[in-house]
Amino acid sequence: MRLLNKGIQNTDNKYRARKAVNFTSSFFLLAVVLFVFSDKLGNLGVALGVVGAGIAFALQEVIISIAGWLNIVITGSLGVGQRVKIGEVKGDIIDIGVMNTTIMELGDWVNGDLYNGSIVTMANSFVYKEKIKNYSAEYPFLWDELEVPIRAESDHNKAREVFKRVLEEICGDFASESTKHWDRMTNKFRIEEAQVQPMVTLEFNEEWITFTLRYIVDYKKRRTTKDLIYSRLLEEIRTEPKISIAASALEVTNMNEGN
Repeated sequence: MRLLNKGIQNTDNKYRARKAVNFTSSFFLLAVVLFVFSDKLGNLGVALGVVGAGIAFALQEVIISIAGWLNIVITGSLGVGQRVKIGEVKGDIIDIGVMNTTIMELGDWVNGDLYNGSIVTMANSFVYKEKIKNYSAEYPFLWDELEVPIRAESDHNKAREVFKRVLEEICGDFASESTKHWDRMTNKFRIEEAQVQPMVTLEFNEEWITFTLRYIVDYKKRRTTKDLIYSRLLEEIRTEPKISIAASALEVTNMNEGN
């Protein structure tokens, strides 16, 4: 195993090689045991048949977990490195074993899609018991949105132009790359075409105009991309006199009485 760790530099390849060696070693050991005790298996079979029902009941969670692992292996629905939400746990899968799946958790007391340091181990029975969201298996991109309120007297046409340009400059590459993945999705699933290019829409009330900026982003870069967009928007708005950010603060005008 140490030779594998030294000889293989790529993390993914190193993980797969280590799992393959462990699985092959376990299978070989089991085959040796069965061969050595093959003449006694007949008597064991009778005894196991008597207590089989009780064992199955006592080990039902174990059996379901093994079945869950087989489901994962056969269908390929989950894989190491994928970002998922299983039940209430969200994070990146760092290991899939016969009995358990291990996840590096995101969020919880940490805001955003960032690790919080917790490693969660879940029995593979979750395949049949929990709702599973996969953020990266078939389509490694997410739609994200942010809202920008501007004052009602601002030039909304100019604002739309500026906001759209910022999105295209920052997220244009994500949109182009995601199109290839979406085309593969439409060939595999019964799914409609989607708007992957950046989009800017507005709504207004008597107080201000609210723009909604919608864009495609790599699932691992959602927070950093949003930070970059907000920073660029602030820079653009500060240099554009026709656009002013709206605020709910009360504005007070002082009037001088007399001369």
